[in-house]
Amino acid sequence: MTALRNTKRSSTENIMDICKHNHFCGGCLHQGKTYDYQLAWKEEILRSCLKENGLTCPRIDPIEGSPSMYRYRNKMEYTFGDMEKGGEMTLGMHQKKRYMSVITVDECQLVDEDFNKVLRATLDFCIEKGYTKYHKKTHEGLMRHLIVRKGYHTHELLINIVTSTDGSFDEEHYCNTIRALSLDNELVGIIHTLNDHIADKVTCEEMRILFGRDYYMEKIMGLDFKVSAFSFFQTNVEAVERLYSEALSLIDDFGGKEVMDLYCGAGTITQTLALKARHVTGVEIVDDAVESARKNAEINNLGNCDFVAGDVLEVLRGIKDGTRKDIPAPDVIVVDPPRVGVHPKALDLIAGYGVPQILYISCNPKTLCQNIKYLEPYGYKAVYMKPFDNFPMTKHVESVVLMSKVK
Repeated sequence: MTALRNTKRSSTENIMDICKHNHFCGGCLHQGKTYDYQLAWKEEILRSCLKENGLTCPRIDPIEGSPSMYRYRNKMEYTFGDMEKGGEMTLGMHQKKRYMSVITVDECQLVDEDFNKVLRATLDFCIEKGYTKYHKKTHEGLMRHLIVRKGYHTHELLINIVTSTDGSFDEEHYCNTIRALSLDNELVGIIHTLNDHIADKVTCEEMRILFGRDYYMEKIMGLDFKVSAFSFFQTNVEAVERLYSEALSLIDDFGGKEVMDLYCGAGTITQTLALKARHVTGVEIVDDAVESARKNAEINNLGNCDFVAGDVLEVLRGIKDGTRKDIPAPDVIVVDPPRVGVHPKALDLIAGYGVPQILYISCNPKTLCQNIKYLEPYGYKAVYMKPFDNFPMTKHVESVVLMSKVK
């Protein structure tokens, strides 16, 4: 296993007791392991992926750990269900290797204790009322999901209870129950979302604000962000601020440059780029995320960034064939793709710009290395890498990579 340097953690660091949910819940892979062990394990994943693809990089910095090993998640989406068919209602996470079973996770170590309090109060309320859980196969039943979100810097809490229309939900009683809880964070909103869509995901067909508002506020690197109930947002804010700072420091000079930010999500990195660059264009396929990004740019008085809603591949094709004349040619390209990485056809178009530097922010070492290998025939080489652990206890590894075009 790769030796670690400057992890700022002691191998004898105390860890919390193994979670009582660990036997059934598949959320945490490294229960009972020291943090040094976890960091070394994750750094080795990146190095192994490089080796498997026959890649080298002249500089790979040691992995940077998360500022917090526990209580770092700012969002959880819980599911109503049962552990055994016909058993008492549960609320929490799908049991590992048994997707139809749901385990109540009211003592989870990865979330703020307020999340656990809200989950327990919600489940007790629903059991007391005799509500039925929504069945994924019969599509009958009332209770579907509970979503809890929190602002790390603002300490604002947003609750979203999701039901079908197969029955009546006592909104007033539920609202009063949650508001009566003794919470450390400020409760700024309680929402009731109605969803009769058969897919097992949260779809908003109707939303009712029971208390407060349907968003919370957050800060990242000094910028303000309005995070709505269904917006994507970074899960570990404190850790992602360090990742962004590292990424921005890699480009020689943003001043006077045109930047293209692909897979920009809600525009967090786009707007931090806009603080340094002449102009930034963010591209994202999710319409709600683009709308949220535009509103947040207005909040931060950033007039030098624009957002385009569309598939990255199709937008790049439009630029090439001249149908998207509204998007200027970039001097620097930033990509922050989902776990599947960047599609090869999109990589062809990205490489076609011939920009001197490509900044790649990855959440999957496997597809990252595949993409790097694909770009090598175009003359691009990874010249710097640094892995980040933004999700302690889990298997996930983030990475920042600088690619330069060489002769």
